[in-house]
Amino acid sequence: MRNWKLLLAAICIAAFYSCNTSGEGTDGVNTTDTLKVDITPKEEEHKSGKVIAEKNGLKLTAVEGSPDFPLAGLKINSPKDVSKLKAGKNIFNYEVTNYELGAQTGSDHAAHCANSAQGQHIHLILNNEPYTAHYETQFEQDLKDGHYVALSFLSRSYHESIKNGTAHQLIQFTVGNAQVKGLDLTKPIMFYSRPKGEYKGPKETDRVLLDFFLANVDLGDNGYKVRATINGTDFLFTKWEPVFIEGLPLGDVTIKLELLDKDNNLVNAPYNPVERTVKLLAE
Repeated sequence: MRNWKLLLAAICIAAFYSCNTSGEGTDGVNTTDTLKVDITPKEEEHKSGKVIAEKNGLKLTAVEGSPDFPLAGLKINSPKDVSKLKAGKNIFNYEVTNYELGAQTGSDHAAHCANSAQGQHIHLILNNEPYTAHYETQFEQDLKDGHYVALSFLSRSYHESIKNGTAHQLIQFTVGNAQVKGLDLTKPIMFYSRPKGEYKGPKETDRVLLDFFLANVDLGDNGYKVRATINGTDFLFTKWEPVFIEGLPLGDVTIKLELLDKDNNLVNAPYNPVERTVKLLAE
């Protein structure tokens, strides 16, 4: 009799747990649906990132999850700082350490914004003109007479700059017979990087990278700031970080960047302010 009662109790317990693992938890919530609810917000957060600011139909979201590359290094061997070059083609030669040019950056961002099929590269910015991208450590650049301030930095395949202290070089040099006084490159200076050129199709136009490069300046609530005016709508940056712009219309998009002091006055610095126009196309 005792064995029969134990067997009956075991059967009841098994039946109870069997009913509660068929999709309904003990609180009456479907466990399968609960998993879907948990996963979906994470996927949306990854796609859009944290919202930093939103105004007039435009939304700035954080570029989250990019590899840091804290040990990546860039050194320019030629031209030398404050050197004098001949007009025409000149060789630019770099040393790159702990970073692979030509590789695709290991991040899902490459699938959701403009991305270089040629991989990671060097951005070369001369006198804050639109950068040229280079995938080898040596290349030729055609230079006309004049004075040049050259910023070089390592870039991820989707054009986000590496912002550690060793992944960039800032130099100046003179070409030809130009007699130009050099700039003080120890003072605050800002360079425009992205967006640039044309963007095609929803992959490139839905999320457009806004990225700039700072030298000799830290941003903060009570210090320097950067004001970005996008199609007439202004946003204030108190932290140096790249963002994605969402909600941009197709057609011409105008972006103005201004380096401001602690009182929100324009800093007297080269290339400040800077304004660019890019084009967003349906396909």
